Amino acid sequence: MATPRPRIRAVPLRPLLLFLLVPLIYSVSRLHPWSPEKGVCLPPPTAPKRPDHLVLGPAAGQGRHDRLQCHGLKALNNIGISSDRNYSGEHISFVTVFTTYGSVPDGDGKVPSDTVTVGNHSYSKIERSMAILNTFTNFIKVSMPRSNVIILTDPDSKFSVNQGSATLMPIEGNYSQGNLMLQRIKSYTAFLEQKLVEFDRVEGFNHFVLTDSDIAVVDDLGHIFKKYPHCHLALTFRNNKGQPLNSGFVAIRGTRDGITKAVEFFKQVLEAYNLKYMKASRMLGDQLALAWVVKSHLPSALRKFSKHEAFTGEVNGASVLFLPCAVYNWTPPEGAGQFHGMPLDVKVVHFKGSRKRLMLEAWNFYNSTSKLSDMMCLILRSGRTKYDF
Repeated sequence: MATPRPRIRAVPLRPLLLFLLVPLIYSVSRLHPWSPEKGVCLPPPTAPKRPDHLVLGPAAGQGRHDRLQCHGLKALNNIGISSDRNYSGEHISFVTVFTTYGSVPDGDGKVPSDTVTVGNHSYSKIERSMAILNTFTNFIKVSMPRSNVIILTDPDSKFSVNQGSATLMPIEGNYSQGNLMLQRIKSYTAFLEQKLVEFDRVEGFNHFVLTDSDIAVVDDLGHIFKKYPHCHLALTFRNNKGQPLNSGFVAIRGTRDGITKAVEFFKQVLEAYNLKYMKASRMLGDQLALAWVVKSHLPSALRKFSKHEAFTGEVNGASVLFLPCAVYNWTPPEGAGQFHGMPLDVKVVHFKGSRKRLMLEAWNFYNSTSKLSDMMCLILRSGRTKYDF
């Protein structure tokens, strides 16, 4: 009898293809994540909301004898404002460039709501800028009450300051947001040239400190000019390869020679800016041009920027003093980084970037307690946070 042949069942083609293709589809999908077709409008991913209130974290530098020590918001050592016995006796004018920008209406012609609240006060965008400017002058009145403040501004600006707190000096120029850093150098130069014209008509002289308006001066800066009597101007440096010099603080000796050298220096920075860094005219171009001028004339300075010690050098005939940012331009985020906390001899706190709220909160704290060292603990513990403005 013949042996029956085994019956072979045909496997359907479609399931077999799926079985073979699924692993291939999976591996390709991992290499090429799905993305919407062109023309498909999807909402952008929402950025995390930045805090609209104080956020406190750990204080950097604890356990170091040369750094501010904090227990909560209580300072365990003193920092800031010198006593009258240590007053340098030097006359200083603080100079800043400031203007306001109105809110831009939306498509319906309505001004968008941009109000923020700090303490018991609510501020629109313009009011916020004015609050920062007023806080800048308030800190100076506390730490250096014998000094004065000069605000260089667009002649078309429509703002006023409290009588006696500062002097407005209009200077022609392009103060648009995209050109402000470039205009700042031009305004500083025009201001100093005007001081040279007036020099022989004025009895005595003032030194000048050119600063951003988002700084808090917390100690007398006149010692710069006493301790380094031969410098024409001073810049602040940090250990940052791309941007080793911060343009938010420049000190100028108020002698004819000092002002003349500063004007020549700024003109060279302006030339470098126009030739090399116009694409960065909105932000950072001034710092890049500043660093280029210094590196061109004093390449040895690069090796010293990591040492956090003051030094002097000659830049195109000017005697330039280089001061560490850790003391003369301390910033909250870098306090937790390269500065390793807050040095006990810090003179200037710079609330760069999204830390303007912290500046106002710090002033409110000081205004209610009169304890500057405790205020510095608040700044140190809050400095890692990026706020809503």
